[in-house]
Amino acid sequence: MEKPEAILLMGATATGKTDLAVKLAEKYPVEIISVDSALIYKDMDIGTAKPDAELLQRAPHFLIDILDPSQRWSAWDFVKSATNLISEITERGNIPLLVGGTMMYFNALEQGMNDLPMADENLRLQLQQQLQDEGLEALFNELKEIDPHTASRVKPTDPQRILRAIEVYRLSGKPMSELLQQSKTAPCIDFKRLILEVPERAELHQRIEQRFNLMLEQGFEQEVVELRKRDDLNLELPSIRCVGYRQMWMYLDGNYSYQEMVNKSVVATRQLAKRQLTWLRKYENVKRLDYQAYSFDDVCQYIGLK
Repeated sequence: MEKPEAILLMGATATGKTDLAVKLAEKYPVEIISVDSALIYKDMDIGTAKPDAELLQRAPHFLIDILDPSQRWSAWDFVKSATNLISEITERGNIPLLVGGTMMYFNALEQGMNDLPMADENLRLQLQQQLQDEGLEALFNELKEIDPHTASRVKPTDPQRILRAIEVYRLSGKPMSELLQQSKTAPCIDFKRLILEVPERAELHQRIEQRFNLMLEQGFEQEVVELRKRDDLNLELPSIRCVGYRQMWMYLDGNYSYQEMVNKSVVATRQLAKRQLTWLRKYENVKRLDYQAYSFDDVCQYIGLK
């Protein structure tokens, strides 16, 4: 039996990945899978630059609007969902097109994941309650006792990773560091890789600033105001730590002036793009395209759609 094939369309934030994906989906039997750790959340549309309803009607995306902002989602969750979707799309006779900028997800999909236990909602609630009652320092001290190697690799101020490491230990009875040494299981899939390259970073920086200003004009502040009305959302959640949301939240808390919020959001987005570009430079066996000057016909020819 032949391996299923999938196309990976990767690039830094604000390089036009969605536009290219939609063009491909409108012309060919392509189904789009989002590879973005922010687009998964409902009610977080403006600050994530989520495709609007009209565009999603033209070219539906999987793995968008699948979680409440109070919920958590891991690379393991992504790999499991994406692998199932690739199989389903292939069985329909169509081509899976994975599009996004969350490089950790792409890497986990291609390289495989260690077999860590799935998240347990009841245990997570218990750990959150323990965090509130005892504080993060107590939980970090617990982690140092049960898994000193992992404790040495995480920041004492990082509740997400500390809680996950303790959760893994309580579910499996083994330290996360021990489980991570086990062999990985990678999906049996043939990938064709496209990267939207950024030859001149200054132009991308300008584009990032323009896009954030447009988000503000579209009502990003009010979007975060609505999120803040909920009692179950806070700065410790991955959703609220998304670039832009964290800075806007802190502005509304009175920690930043409006202009400080804008500046910090733009800088944080540029730093995100820098990390993405650094990761993308490591890829081999890829087709690299200038994000502002590529030929659509060349793209189609490379991925075998022409």
